[in-house]
Amino acid sequence: MSLSNIYVPYLMEIESITEEAPEVRTFRLKFKNQEEGENFNFKAGQFAEYSVMGGGESTFCIASPPTRAGYLECTFRRTGRVTNALSKLEVGDTVGLRGPYGNIFPIEEWEGKNLLYIAGGIALPPMRCVIWNTIDKREKYKDITIVYGARTVNDLVYKNELKEWEERPDINLITTVDPGGETPEWKGEVGFVPTIVDKVAPKAENTIAIVCGPPIMIKFTFPVLKKLGFADENIFTTLENRMKCGFGKCGRCNVGKYYVCKDGPVFTLSQLNNMPAEY
Repeated sequence: MSLSNIYVPYLMEIESITEEAPEVRTFRLKFKNQEEGENFNFKAGQFAEYSVMGGGESTFCIASPPTRAGYLECTFRRTGRVTNALSKLEVGDTVGLRGPYGNIFPIEEWEGKNLLYIAGGIALPPMRCVIWNTIDKREKYKDITIVYGARTVNDLVYKNELKEWEERPDINLITTVDPGGETPEWKGEVGFVPTIVDKVAPKAENTIAIVCGPPIMIKFTFPVLKKLGFADENIFTTLENRMKCGFGKCGRCNVGKYYVCKDGPVFTLSQLNNMPAEY
Protein backbone atom coordinates (compact mmCIF):
# COMPACT_ATOMS: atom_id res chain seq x y z
CA MET A 1 0.00 0.00 0.00
CA SER A 2 1.08 3.55 -0.62
CA LEU A 3 -0.70 4.91 2.43
CA SER A 4 1.55 5.62 5.42
CA ASN A 5 -0.78 3.84 7.85
CA ILE A 6 -1.42 0.23 6.81
CA TYR A 7 -4.72 0.19 8.72
CA VAL A 8 -6.20 3.15 6.83
CA PRO A 9 -8.19 2.09 3.75
CA TYR A 10 -8.42 3.77 0.41
CA LEU A 11 -11.84 5.30 -0.15
CA MET A 12 -13.58 3.78 -3.17
CA GLU A 13 -16.83 4.79 -4.84
CA ILE A 14 -19.16 2.11 -6.20
CA GLU A 15 -19.38 2.89 -9.92
CA SER A 16 -21.67 0.01 -10.88
CA ILE A 17 -23.24 -3.13 -9.42
CA THR A 18 -23.83 -6.37 -11.33
CA GLU A 19 -26.14 -9.09 -10.03
CA GLU A 20 -24.24 -12.25 -10.94
CA ALA A 21 -26.29 -15.01 -9.27
CA PRO A 22 -28.55 -15.38 -6.22
CA GLU A 23 -26.93 -13.36 -3.41
CA VAL A 24 -23.81 -12.77 -5.55
CA ARG A 25 -22.82 -9.26 -6.64
CA THR A 26 -19.92 -7.60 -8.40
CA PHE A 27 -18.90 -4.06 -7.45
CA ARG A 28 -16.92 -1.93 -9.87
CA LEU A 29 -14.97 0.53 -7.74
CA LYS A 30 -13.05 3.69 -8.55
CA PHE A 31 -10.69 5.61 -6.30
CA LYS A 32 -12.14 8.79 -4.85
CA ASN A 33 -8.62 10.19 -4.82
CA GLN A 34 -7.41 10.14 -8.43
CA GLU A 35 -3.72 10.30 -7.48
CA GLU A 36 -4.08 7.25 -5.23
CA GLY A 37 -5.71 5.40 -8.09
CA GLU A 38 -2.90 6.27 -10.47
CA ASN A 39 -0.30 5.03 -7.98
CA PHE A 40 -2.12 1.80 -7.10
CA ASN A 41 -0.53 -1.33 -8.56
CA PHE A 42 -1.31 -5.00 -8.15
CA LYS A 43 -0.81 -8.34 -9.90
CA ALA A 44 -3.05 -11.31 -10.62
CA GLY A 45 -3.60 -13.44 -7.54
CA GLN A 46 -3.43 -10.68 -4.95
CA PHE A 47 -6.34 -9.84 -2.66
CA ALA A 48 -7.69 -6.88 -0.71
CA GLU A 49 -9.71 -6.07 2.39
CA TYR A 50 -13.07 -4.45 1.67
CA SER A 51 -14.92 -2.56 4.39
CA VAL A 52 -18.24 -0.92 5.10
CA MET A 53 -17.90 2.03 7.44
CA GLY A 54 -19.27 0.85 10.78
CA GLY A 55 -20.04 -2.60 9.34
CA GLY A 56 -16.69 -4.35 9.37
CA GLU A 57 -14.17 -5.67 6.88
CA SER A 58 -13.92 -8.79 4.74
CA THR A 59 -11.32 -10.42 2.49
CA PHE A 60 -11.88 -10.95 -1.23
CA CYS A 61 -9.69 -11.33 -4.25
CA ILE A 62 -9.30 -8.50 -6.73
CA ALA A 63 -11.50 -9.92 -9.48
CA SER A 64 -10.53 -7.53 -12.28
CA PRO A 65 -7.15 -7.79 -14.05
CA PRO A 66 -4.31 -5.26 -13.79
CA THR A 67 -4.51 -4.93 -17.57
CA ARG A 68 -7.80 -3.03 -17.17
CA ALA A 69 -6.93 0.39 -15.76
CA GLY A 70 -9.19 2.90 -14.05
CA TYR A 71 -11.18 0.61 -11.79
CA LEU A 72 -11.11 -2.43 -9.51
CA GLU A 73 -13.79 -5.10 -9.18
CA CYS A 74 -14.73 -7.46 -6.39
CA THR A 75 -17.34 -10.21 -6.38
CA PHE A 76 -18.90 -11.55 -3.20
CA ARG A 77 -21.70 -13.75 -1.95
CA ARG A 78 -23.87 -12.50 0.91
CA THR A 79 -23.08 -14.96 3.70
CA GLY A 80 -22.40 -13.02 6.90
CA ARG A 81 -22.38 -9.70 8.72
CA VAL A 82 -19.93 -7.82 6.49
CA THR A 83 -21.17 -9.18 3.18
CA ASN A 84 -24.72 -8.45 4.28
CA ALA A 85 -23.70 -4.83 4.92
CA LEU A 86 -21.95 -4.68 1.54
CA SER A 87 -25.03 -6.03 -0.20
CA LYS A 88 -27.08 -3.09 1.08
CA LEU A 89 -24.83 -0.53 -0.61
CA GLU A 90 -25.83 1.22 -3.80
CA VAL A 91 -24.10 2.96 -6.71
CA GLY A 92 -22.35 6.08 -5.42
CA ASP A 93 -21.78 4.68 -1.91
CA THR A 94 -18.32 4.40 -0.36
CA VAL A 95 -16.33 1.22 0.27
CA GLY A 96 -13.00 1.06 2.08
CA LEU A 97 -10.16 -0.92 0.50
CA ARG A 98 -6.85 -2.07 1.98
CA GLY A 99 -4.30 -3.82 -0.16
CA PRO A 100 -3.03 -5.27 -2.33
CA TYR A 101 -1.80 -8.21 -0.25
CA GLY A 102 -0.37 -11.65 -0.88
CA ASN A 103 1.69 -13.27 -3.58
CA ILE A 104 0.84 -13.68 -7.25
CA PHE A 105 0.24 -16.11 -10.06
CA PRO A 106 3.61 -16.24 -11.93
CA ILE A 107 2.07 -15.60 -15.33
CA GLU A 108 5.37 -14.44 -16.83
CA GLU A 109 6.80 -17.90 -16.12
CA TRP A 110 3.82 -19.46 -17.89
CA GLU A 111 4.49 -17.73 -21.20
CA GLY A 112 4.69 -20.21 -24.07
CA LYS A 113 2.64 -22.81 -22.16
CA ASN A 114 -0.92 -24.10 -22.33
CA LEU A 115 -3.20 -22.91 -19.53
CA LEU A 116 -5.95 -25.01 -17.95
CA TYR A 117 -8.30 -23.12 -15.60
CA ILE A 118 -10.60 -25.22 -13.40
CA ALA A 119 -13.13 -23.42 -11.21
CA GLY A 120 -16.28 -24.16 -9.26
CA GLY A 121 -19.13 -21.87 -8.20
CA ILE A 122 -18.22 -18.63 -6.46
CA ALA A 123 -14.54 -19.57 -6.84
CA LEU A 124 -14.45 -18.25 -10.39
CA PRO A 125 -13.87 -14.64 -9.17
CA PRO A 126 -10.35 -15.36 -7.80
CA MET A 127 -9.55 -16.93 -11.16
CA ARG A 128 -11.23 -14.25 -13.28
CA CYS A 129 -8.39 -11.82 -12.67
CA VAL A 130 -5.69 -14.16 -13.97
CA ILE A 131 -7.91 -15.46 -16.80
CA TRP A 132 -8.46 -11.96 -18.18
CA ASN A 133 -4.82 -11.05 -17.52
CA THR A 134 -3.66 -13.90 -19.76
CA ILE A 135 -6.43 -13.33 -22.34
CA ASP A 136 -5.40 -9.67 -22.59
CA LYS A 137 -1.89 -10.95 -23.38
CA ARG A 138 -3.21 -13.79 -25.52
CA GLU A 139 -0.23 -13.90 -27.87
CA LYS A 140 2.07 -14.97 -25.02
CA TYR A 141 0.26 -18.25 -24.31
CA LYS A 142 -0.70 -21.35 -26.25
CA ASP A 143 -4.02 -23.15 -25.71
CA ILE A 144 -6.33 -21.73 -23.03
CA THR A 145 -8.98 -24.08 -21.63
CA ILE A 146 -11.51 -23.09 -18.96
CA VAL A 147 -13.56 -25.71 -17.11
CA TYR A 148 -16.18 -24.07 -14.91
CA GLY A 149 -19.05 -25.59 -13.00
CA ALA A 150 -21.72 -24.68 -10.46
CA ARG A 151 -24.56 -26.40 -8.63
CA THR A 152 -27.20 -25.06 -11.01
CA VAL A 153 -27.42 -22.97 -14.18
CA ASN A 154 -28.62 -20.05 -12.08
CA ASP A 155 -25.52 -20.28 -9.85
CA LEU A 156 -23.07 -19.69 -12.70
CA VAL A 157 -21.44 -16.27 -12.30
CA TYR A 158 -20.20 -13.87 -15.00
CA LYS A 159 -22.76 -15.24 -17.47
CA ASN A 160 -22.03 -12.52 -20.05
CA GLU A 161 -18.32 -13.25 -19.90
CA LEU A 162 -18.91 -16.98 -20.16
CA LYS A 163 -20.80 -16.29 -23.39
CA GLU A 164 -17.93 -14.13 -24.66
CA TRP A 165 -15.35 -16.82 -23.83
CA GLU A 166 -17.53 -19.46 -25.48
CA GLU A 167 -17.68 -17.45 -28.70
CA ARG A 168 -13.94 -16.80 -28.88
CA PRO A 169 -12.11 -19.19 -31.23
CA ASP A 170 -8.91 -18.94 -29.17
CA ILE A 171 -10.49 -20.20 -25.91
CA ASN A 172 -11.92 -23.62 -25.13
CA LEU A 173 -14.68 -23.18 -22.54
CA ILE A 174 -16.42 -26.15 -20.93
CA THR A 175 -19.25 -25.35 -18.52
CA THR A 176 -21.04 -27.87 -16.34
CA VAL A 177 -23.70 -28.04 -13.64
CA ASP A 178 -24.27 -30.68 -11.00
CA PRO A 179 -26.72 -33.46 -11.81
CA GLY A 180 -30.21 -32.04 -11.32
CA GLY A 181 -29.02 -28.45 -11.77
CA GLU A 182 -29.65 -28.28 -15.51
CA THR A 183 -32.58 -26.63 -17.28
CA PRO A 184 -34.31 -27.76 -20.49
CA GLU A 185 -32.37 -25.10 -22.38
CA TRP A 186 -28.97 -26.08 -20.92
CA LYS A 187 -26.44 -27.10 -23.60
CA GLY A 188 -23.39 -27.57 -21.42
CA GLU A 189 -22.15 -30.60 -19.54
CA VAL A 190 -23.92 -32.19 -16.59
CA GLY A 191 -21.62 -33.58 -13.92
CA PHE A 192 -19.28 -32.63 -11.12
CA VAL A 193 -16.20 -30.62 -12.11
CA PRO A 194 -13.59 -33.36 -11.39
CA THR A 195 -15.63 -35.82 -13.48
CA ILE A 196 -15.77 -33.39 -16.39
CA VAL A 197 -12.03 -32.71 -16.19
CA ASP A 198 -11.46 -36.47 -16.36
CA LYS A 199 -13.82 -36.69 -19.34
CA VAL A 200 -12.18 -33.81 -21.22
CA ALA A 201 -8.72 -35.24 -20.38
CA PRO A 202 -6.64 -32.13 -21.13
CA LYS A 203 -3.04 -32.87 -22.00
CA ALA A 204 -0.47 -32.32 -19.26
CA GLU A 205 2.50 -31.70 -21.54
CA ASN A 206 3.62 -28.07 -21.40
CA THR A 207 0.44 -27.18 -19.48
CA ILE A 208 -0.15 -25.24 -16.25
CA ALA A 209 -3.31 -26.13 -14.29
CA ILE A 210 -4.93 -23.51 -12.05
CA VAL A 211 -7.62 -24.85 -9.70
CA CYS A 212 -10.00 -22.88 -7.49
CA GLY A 213 -13.24 -24.00 -5.90
CA PRO A 214 -14.87 -25.47 -2.82
CA PRO A 215 -12.46 -27.64 -0.80
CA ILE A 216 -14.30 -30.82 -1.78
CA MET A 217 -13.96 -29.95 -5.47
CA ILE A 218 -10.26 -29.25 -5.12
CA LYS A 219 -9.78 -32.47 -3.15
CA PHE A 220 -11.18 -34.60 -5.96
CA THR A 221 -9.69 -32.57 -8.82
CA PHE A 222 -6.05 -32.94 -7.76
CA PRO A 223 -6.04 -36.76 -8.18
CA VAL A 224 -7.60 -36.41 -11.63
CA LEU A 225 -4.83 -34.03 -12.69
CA LYS A 226 -2.23 -36.38 -11.24
CA LYS A 227 -3.75 -39.27 -13.22
CA LEU A 228 -3.56 -37.17 -16.37
CA GLY A 229 0.16 -36.64 -15.79
CA PHE A 230 0.33 -33.14 -14.31
CA ALA A 231 3.37 -32.55 -12.09
CA ASP A 232 2.73 -31.09 -8.63
CA GLU A 233 4.76 -27.98 -9.44
CA ASN A 234 2.52 -27.28 -12.46
CA ILE A 235 -0.71 -27.30 -10.43
CA PHE A 236 -1.64 -24.00 -8.77
CA THR A 237 -4.45 -23.04 -6.43
CA THR A 238 -5.37 -20.14 -4.18
CA LEU A 239 -6.40 -20.41 -0.51
CA GLU A 240 -8.57 -17.49 0.54
CA ASN A 241 -11.12 -18.76 3.04
CA ARG A 242 -8.80 -18.53 6.05
CA MET A 243 -7.61 -14.92 5.83
CA LYS A 244 -8.64 -12.00 8.03
CA CYS A 245 -6.20 -9.13 8.66
CA GLY A 246 -4.22 -9.37 5.42
CA PHE A 247 -0.65 -8.98 6.69
CA GLY A 248 0.13 -11.71 9.21
CA LYS A 249 -0.86 -9.99 12.45
CA CYS A 250 -3.95 -11.91 13.60
CA GLY A 251 -2.67 -15.44 12.95
CA ARG A 252 -6.01 -16.70 11.71
CA CYS A 253 -4.55 -17.93 8.43
CA ASN A 254 -1.57 -19.70 10.01
CA VAL A 255 -1.04 -23.24 8.67
CA GLY A 256 2.09 -24.83 10.09
CA LYS A 257 4.93 -22.42 9.34
CA TYR A 258 2.94 -20.56 6.69
CA TYR A 259 0.76 -17.46 6.85
CA VAL A 260 -1.62 -17.74 3.92
CA CYS A 261 -1.97 -13.96 3.63
CA LYS A 262 1.80 -13.45 3.36
CA ASP A 263 3.15 -16.71 1.90
CA GLY A 264 0.05 -17.16 -0.29
CA PRO A 265 -2.74 -17.14 -1.16
CA VAL A 266 -1.28 -18.71 -4.33
CA PHE A 267 0.38 -22.09 -3.79
CA THR A 268 1.48 -25.00 -5.95
CA LEU A 269 0.45 -28.54 -5.09
CA SER A 270 4.12 -29.15 -4.25
CA GLN A 271 3.88 -26.50 -1.54
CA LEU A 272 0.54 -27.82 -0.27
CA ASN A 273 2.06 -31.27 0.11
CA ASN A 274 4.44 -29.79 2.69
CA MET A 275 1.63 -28.24 4.72
CA PRO A 276 -0.25 -29.86 7.61
CA ALA A 277 -3.44 -31.59 6.51
CA GLU A 278 -5.53 -28.86 8.17
CA TYR A 279 -5.17 -26.46 5.19
